Amino acid sequence: MHDTAHDRISREVTGWPGVTTGKNDRNGEAFTHGRVELGHLHGNTMAHLPFPRRIRDLLIAEGRVTPHPVMPNSGWSERRMTSDRDVEDVIALFRVNYDRVHARDSTPATAIIASAIAGTT
Repeated sequence: MHDTAHDRISREVTGWPGVTTGKNDRNGEAFTHGRVELGHLHGNTMAHLPFPRRIRDLLIAEGRVTPHPVMPNSGWSERRMTSDRDVEDVIALFRVNYDRVHARDSTPATAIIASAIAGTT
């Protein structure tokens, strides 16, 4: 049996520590880490992913995403999926967001502790 794009992405992304999933208000499946949405899927053909604008603009320049059709001036992006390679890249894009959010959530406490130990606070 062949897994759908949605199944493959969901299985991979929900396997990362701290990632949960649920329906969003547009009938898609949203993936979150803590209170931050990493992105969401609309069936097997489309992913919407939020990035800081500078990252989104680089991904657009690389041809990996397009601007979100409803919010083109935001950091939201869209990635259509028509092949296995697209699915793998969507997983990689979710991972970019996961690593970015996970690092952001982990860094402040670590930095505060390191500063306190070093006596620089």
